[in-house]
Amino acid sequence: MSTGPNAISKKGQKRKNPSTASIASVSSPQQIKKRKIIDVDQDHNLSTLPTNNTNMSGFQRRKATVLNAPPGAATSGPVVANTLNKKKVLKIKPFDIQPMVSPTFEQDTWNVLKKAVVCIFNTEGFNMSSEELYKCVTDMCLHNLASNLFSKLKAECVEHVKSLQQQLINRTPEPLAYLRLVAGTWNRFIGEMDILRSIFLYLDRTFVMNTPTLGYTSLWDMGLNLFRAHVAETPEIEQKIVQGLLHLIKQERDGESIDRAVVQQLIRMLVTLQLYTAFFESKFIEETVGHYREEGKLLMNERNVEEYLLHIENRLKQETDRCKSFLPQQTKRALIQALEQQLIAAHSKDVLAKGFDHMMSGSEGRPSDLSRLYSLLKMVDGMDDLKASFCEYIKKNGLAIVNDVERDKTMVQDVLEFKSKIDNIFETSFQKNEQLKFSIKSSFESFLNSRQNKPAELIAKFIDSKLRSGNKGQSEEELDRSLDNAIVLFRFINGKDMFEAFYKKDLAKRLLLNRSASTDAEKQMIGKLKTECGSVFTNKLEGMFKDVDISHDLMNGFKKSQAVKKMDSNMDLNVTVITTGYWPSYNPEPVNLPLPIAQLQDVFKEFYLEKHTGRLLKWQNSLGQCTLRAELERGKKELQVSVYQAVTLLLFNDKQQYTYDEIQTLTGIVPDELKRTLQSLSVSKVKVLKKSVKGVAIDVSHDVFSLNDKFEHPLFRIRINNVQMEETKEEQENTEESVFVDRQYQIDACVVRIMKARKTLPHQQLMAELLHQLRFPCKGSEIKKRIESLLDREYIERVTGGSDANCTYKYVA
Repeated sequence: MSTGPNAISKKGQKRKNPSTASIASVSSPQQIKKRKIIDVDQDHNLSTLPTNNTNMSGFQRRKATVLNAPPGAATSGPVVANTLNKKKVLKIKPFDIQPMVSPTFEQDTWNVLKKAVVCIFNTEGFNMSSEELYKCVTDMCLHNLASNLFSKLKAECVEHVKSLQQQLINRTPEPLAYLRLVAGTWNRFIGEMDILRSIFLYLDRTFVMNTPTLGYTSLWDMGLNLFRAHVAETPEIEQKIVQGLLHLIKQERDGESIDRAVVQQLIRMLVTLQLYTAFFESKFIEETVGHYREEGKLLMNERNVEEYLLHIENRLKQETDRCKSFLPQQTKRALIQALEQQLIAAHSKDVLAKGFDHMMSGSEGRPSDLSRLYSLLKMVDGMDDLKASFCEYIKKNGLAIVNDVERDKTMVQDVLEFKSKIDNIFETSFQKNEQLKFSIKSSFESFLNSRQNKPAELIAKFIDSKLRSGNKGQSEEELDRSLDNAIVLFRFINGKDMFEAFYKKDLAKRLLLNRSASTDAEKQMIGKLKTECGSVFTNKLEGMFKDVDISHDLMNGFKKSQAVKKMDSNMDLNVTVITTGYWPSYNPEPVNLPLPIAQLQDVFKEFYLEKHTGRLLKWQNSLGQCTLRAELERGKKELQVSVYQAVTLLLFNDKQQYTYDEIQTLTGIVPDELKRTLQSLSVSKVKVLKKSVKGVAIDVSHDVFSLNDKFEHPLFRIRINNVQMEETKEEQENTEESVFVDRQYQIDACVVRIMKARKTLPHQQLMAELLHQLRFPCKGSEIKKRIESLLDREYIERVTGGSDANCTYKYVA
């Protein structure tokens, strides 16, 4: 109910304007329960007298809603609702008599709470509800008895954990049973503390958490501290827990099945009590080190390397799973490191020495085992040991290929297959490790240059075999892949000048004898070499192609000239004019050409010199080739032969048979070349001639040669293998000698260049500088010879010292 202003006065005062009061009934009189409300303190904390309203909880009965009265309103008297103004005003009237707290309130309330605590610790039921117990705790705290309540509760907890301590000390069963007993005790204790915390929550939040001097952050923290101090840290209990856990983990490592749940509970207990690191972890790691130390020694003697590595991999999985199951993450690194050190690092050298070559054996090696080896060694920083074994394997097997003279014909292909195997292992098993990548490069350089110039020569011949027109059965992609592989080996060799000499000689034959498989492939190869070595390296090679292109244009003009038309010859002449500086040097070989051919050559010579005065032409008949039309008894054929073969065959137009001496006299071919020519015509697959003496060798005294009247061949156009395509030992030696001569000039130029810049230089420094600047392999003795030659020619002079090792050189301007 409410009235207008000044309608209600305090007790003992008269109402003003009573006639103005208007009262409206909000509810029936029977529904209104009158309560007296007292003012407890100046801050309007309200307390109500108990009522019979059973629908209100303990907390609800202690609450009252206070509406601020409008300005000027009274603060006491009955509550009146003014239905006209629709405003609610709460008036508070104090009790006539102040309520008093019972003198036995603290003891009585604690007895109730203590009984509940004892029941909780003894796992017994109690009559009061948790809400009633909570109200008891709250009442004590509100009456400033929180400190006493906390002390009494702590005393009960101390007594309880001491009883738990005695129970665990007096029990000495076998390890697993004891661990289960401890785990059960711990689980019950934290359950009990959880119940106590819910009952004493008001004490926990209003007193314990706000009183730092107690030494506890909460009741839960107090319980953990008491359990740690009186139970877990007891030496007898601690020792049994740690030894029991270590025993169970060892059983599991030995392959036995254990109760992981118990281990997990106890590890969590130690972590929760902050005893894990101090009590267990160090002992556990120490036990792990000892276990795997003994296991490593035993298994290295009993198992092969592949089985040993697989065992380590399984052990790593087991320990990782153990960490996930019941060990904290903080232990994982130390645990795995202990295993790695004892099983991997301690035996890495023995593993590599005992099993690396076996894992690398075969055409592809053993990728899975090598991958496992790499992963394990990487864990312990074992890349240096792996790199050493990898280098040793590559060098040992590479030297076996390069130094075997009988494998020279297949050496490049064998090295490429070996390189492919190494690259595959490097990419798949060794994960393209950069350290190992450099090891591969240095190892291949080492064994390929151990034989100095031979690998360079054989790589050039390998490329020649791929670019020759006779090399069929490969696509453009396969050809390009083969050339790329050859370039890879080319990068490793130091004697690139030797490669250049043989490559240029083989290229000349392919161009001059029309044996090149593809002009595009030839130019692509030169492009690859130019990318690797620069334009200076390929300048002469590019000049050779330029000569061929110019010669094509030149021959078109020659065939249209009047001199050719006047001859009215049935022969067709094609000449390639080569520049001496670009092409290999050739010694003109004597041969008596048939008169029509000689006359046609003279006509071309006059035509060329008219266009290019001051030049000198020398015919290289040994490099020429001819196409002959032969009318044989069993049909007409076209024979593609060399000039020497053509000159020899044309003799048989005049006579049926000749002796060796007669052929040699009529052709003028040198004996060695003539023997090879006759062999190619009489004992090869295409036997155009017959020889009287059986056998491959030419008998210069008794052999008589005649046309083979029984010659037949399924093809109309037949190519007879040219002896020019087969390099003789003399030609090979001449090529090598030309390279050595060029190297002498390069050494001389390098010495002069260095001395001109330095003026004076000790012998040892000059040798070191030369070896650094020279691009080809060179022995110290060869350099000393060139220095002596320069001393004799007075380009430099000795100024101090007698022996070469101690002397100093001075440049002579």
